[in-house]
Amino acid sequence: MKNLSARDTGLLNSVDRPVFFISAGFLLFFVVIALIDIDTLALWVRGGAHWSSLMFGAFWQLLMLATFLVAMLLAMGRAGPLRLGGKVPELSNFKWVAIIMCTLLAGGGVFWAAAEPVAHFLNSPPYFDVEAGSSQAASAALAQSFMHWGFLAWTILGSLSTITLMHLHYHKGLPLKPRTLLYPVLGDRVLNGWLGGAVDAFAVIAVIAGTVGPIGFLGLQMSYSLAALFGFEDTVVTQILIVLALMGLYTISAISGLTRGIQILSSINVVLGVCLMAYVLLLGPTTFISDQYVQSLGVYVSDFVGMATYRSDEVWLEGWTVFFWGWFIGYGPMMAIFMARISKGRTIRELVLVLSVLAPLVTTVWFTIIGGAGIGYEITNPGSVSEAFEGFNLPAALLAITQQLPNGFVVSLLFLVLTTIFVATTGDSMTYAVSMAMTGHEHPSTALRVFWGVLMGLVAMVLVVIGAGGVSALQSFIVITAVPVSLILLTSLWVAPRMTRELLAER
Repeated sequence: MKNLSARDTGLLNSVDRPVFFISAGFLLFFVVIALIDIDTLALWVRGGAHWSSLMFGAFWQLLMLATFLVAMLLAMGRAGPLRLGGKVPELSNFKWVAIIMCTLLAGGGVFWAAAEPVAHFLNSPPYFDVEAGSSQAASAALAQSFMHWGFLAWTILGSLSTITLMHLHYHKGLPLKPRTLLYPVLGDRVLNGWLGGAVDAFAVIAVIAGTVGPIGFLGLQMSYSLAALFGFEDTVVTQILIVLALMGLYTISAISGLTRGIQILSSINVVLGVCLMAYVLLLGPTTFISDQYVQSLGVYVSDFVGMATYRSDEVWLEGWTVFFWGWFIGYGPMMAIFMARISKGRTIRELVLVLSVLAPLVTTVWFTIIGGAGIGYEITNPGSVSEAFEGFNLPAALLAITQQLPNGFVVSLLFLVLTTIFVATTGDSMTYAVSMAMTGHEHPSTALRVFWGVLMGLVAMVLVVIGAGGVSALQSFIVITAVPVSLILLTSLWVAPRMTRELLAER
């Protein structure tokens, strides 16, 4: 078998060429169709996403819940102390957790943290029988946001699938590719054939769609925010310059590698995020935020299974829960590859508890402080947030919250810096992960990382020129790719426990 630690230097050296050309070809094809007729393309994507949500929504909800339960059983069982990939962790605890938080939370950690709780407060989720805008609506809104960004979302992004990949790659010498997840079920034929190539291509296309979308949206949102703060013109030129700067940042970070650029950006973001979180908590509506966190967390935990399995309003689910589940599932295999790379030497218990418990709890605190502050301001001064948020304007909701704080201008600017680094850490991590998926080993060539980083940035710029419809269409496409990807992740429900039993038997 090929030496998996070899460092290649050429663009296509050791690359799975069919997967490379299918993935890059899809991106180029999507852009060409968008340039020809964006309205028809958006209509096709919406139709495909609707069908995917309708046919697979209930399955995705059960898959998410089952993955969390099985992962927790493994972590708490005899397999918990088993160490994967080596005897000593490659990264320190802080650096490891920082990369996890920044990569997986991404830009959603800022704009969505401000906007989603406010959206649910103004229009109560159908699961909760409460009056919109009431005090009960506040805890319901935060609890629903916790459901979308909490235990289930984090778990599907890299618990059982990461355990499976780490065992097969580090202990069995199989390639670090999405197709390896199916090896225990389909055997050698999935490693060397069209089926394996199709699996890899679906996973790569899904994560590219999910990453290019936030890059493009950041250009649109940052341009709006800079116009609001500094009076700059919110033009296509400004948006392109922002995406270009972001592309340069995350590409350089990906080139420098895991232990330098990616790690440095993540560490900076964690420190900045903690400082801003403390600032909003102490100088915002402190009592309201504290009370709502305790109450909302109680609602989230007590209604956890009910919210996870709610099916009574399919239209609402398609726009919220099922959309998020499709988005996170689409990221699953590639996130598992990245998690496997950064988690060498970690125990199963460490992996699951940090990913499925610690990170979600930190996320609930973050959403409560940012979104809870917005709800608190809206209750005290009706319209102070909702008027800016009208039309589902995410950056306007964030600015409406931050500008009500002391030194609002500076705080708003720091939140924009935070968001930029969040998206950059996702961009560099996914550039690295896609390159690993193309080669199957941990050290993809610099040329390959540059290619994917630049290509994703260029596609984002083209879609920005087309308008928000192009960016939205590509991001929504991840819901369609989540259909085959969810079948890949399904196998980890029984494969990961079986592998832990094998490891226990060997020890």
